[in-house]
Amino acid sequence: MPRQPVSRQSAPRLSEVVAALENLWPAERAESWDAVGTVVGDPEQDVTRVLFAVDPVQEIVDEAVKLGADLLVTHHPLYLRGTTTVAASTFKGRVVHTLIKHDIALHVAHTNADRADPGVSDALAGALDLRVVRPLVPDRTDPDGRRGLGRVCELDHPLTVRELAARAAERLPATAQGIRVAGDPDALVRTVAVSGGSGDSLFDDVRAAGVDAFLTADLRHHPAAEFIADRAHRPLALLDAAHWATEWPWCELAAAQLDEISDREGWGLRVHVSKTVTDPWTAHAASAATPDSLGAPN
Repeated sequence: MPRQPVSRQSAPRLSEVVAALENLWPAERAESWDAVGTVVGDPEQDVTRVLFAVDPVQEIVDEAVKLGADLLVTHHPLYLRGTTTVAASTFKGRVVHTLIKHDIALHVAHTNADRADPGVSDALAGALDLRVVRPLVPDRTDPDGRRGLGRVCELDHPLTVRELAARAAERLPATAQGIRVAGDPDALVRTVAVSGGSGDSLFDDVRAAGVDAFLTADLRHHPAAEFIADRAHRPLALLDAAHWATEWPWCELAAAQLDEISDREGWGLRVHVSKTVTDPWTAHAASAATPDSLGAPN
């Protein structure tokens, strides 16, 4: 009697999983200053469980250990700039020691995931129920015009800036910061640009896109004030969310992409998304002043 075919459920090697991740987010599409790819890990080790997170910090690594993960995939790099030590007396060194001690690999997809199709800003737009129209800053190497930084989006029906901010506060992970708004809260928004992570370097592109609002993170006083005060252009609102909150939706998108690959390859990976909040801000004290009495104390 002929042998029945056996369904493949063997654990892939790290090198196989990394090859799949590199296909999603090629390292060559990262910015020149970035540090992406595999930071820790034996290419021959088996991978059965994967954890996605935004930050490669100790709390996340401890979660990976508790989960029994073999691979941690983060959006932010561990070593964005050069270092001369991985001593456990430093917090990044402790991360490396913990990963190696527990046979956990670390892989980073940062600006290469920002530029991807779908990428970080697609996930952000999806979390807000926005329809993606095109990249905010197209990748000139993409003949289809789908890759690039940020996204220009449309709403299914107009909202005021205030209502859009409320939607963002409701749909994005809760943080101490919440959503800050610059501009007229009652202005109508039909089109909005979004960019996960720090976005004030994209102000010129946002102006050129002709949108009604821009939602991003890490907006600084002077660039934001000058952007809002620019009378040469039509009014445009800014919505400033927490950096971590604008990038966390990508973890769910990326996990779903790896799940699909695992099913197709018969790997049987167990893929998880960390819900640990690693935004550095832990509390927020709202000003006592009402909108009519905003200003410096008398």
